[in-house]
Amino acid sequence: MISYFCKNTGMQIVPTDDGSDTLYVPEINEHYHSVFGAITESDWVFIRSGLQFSHQPENISVFEVGFGTGLNALLACNWAITHNRQISYYTIEKFPIPMDIIGRLNFTDCLPAIPGATDLFHTMHRSPWNEIVHLHPRFSMQKIQGDMTIYNQDSYHDVVFFDAFSPDRQPEMWTTEIFRKLYDHMHSGGVLTTYCVKGLVKRRLKEAGFTIEKLPGPPGKREILRAVK
Repeated sequence: MISYFCKNTGMQIVPTDDGSDTLYVPEINEHYHSVFGAITESDWVFIRSGLQFSHQPENISVFEVGFGTGLNALLACNWAITHNRQISYYTIEKFPIPMDIIGRLNFTDCLPAIPGATDLFHTMHRSPWNEIVHLHPRFSMQKIQGDMTIYNQDSYHDVVFFDAFSPDRQPEMWTTEIFRKLYDHMHSGGVLTTYCVKGLVKRRLKEAGFTIEKLPGPPGKREILRAVK
């Protein structure tokens, strides 16, 4: 496995088993995606198990906890285009990744079926924060630069992609309070998906009011979680 070291941040760009890149953060010993396949994991956990499960017939409102590399947003945009659906996408990130690192990630090389994928991906990252931007007739995005632990939502959502770093590395993100905040700003029947199935996460989702179910996971992971309001 050959990695690329990003001097200014200490991050490393690391190829995963499906050929797509992820970022490794030595400071917290954590990858942004599964080393068994970054695109495979994101598609499995958030698109197939979350977005496609939504029963919202019209405009789907998605809230993502952890914009990160933007891979989940790119896949959601592609889904909206290919399924002729409308998505309003909101995503919060406390520490945006520098553009020089984003420009080295190979996601769009691995997704040749997405028309204009590279321009779309880079536009997502270059678009202004805290403003609604229409990236495609079927996809609008608002990136929120902020801290989820103190962020006060003013919109309601059908789907939540919960993609924070693991509870061991970012315990403040996996609290009952945050899950309840998300629950209170989801429409009835709304769905939240996450890669983490730890017992404390399941308990706190239930405490927040969700009904949870375990689903088969992507390669390298036995199970994932889906929670429904």
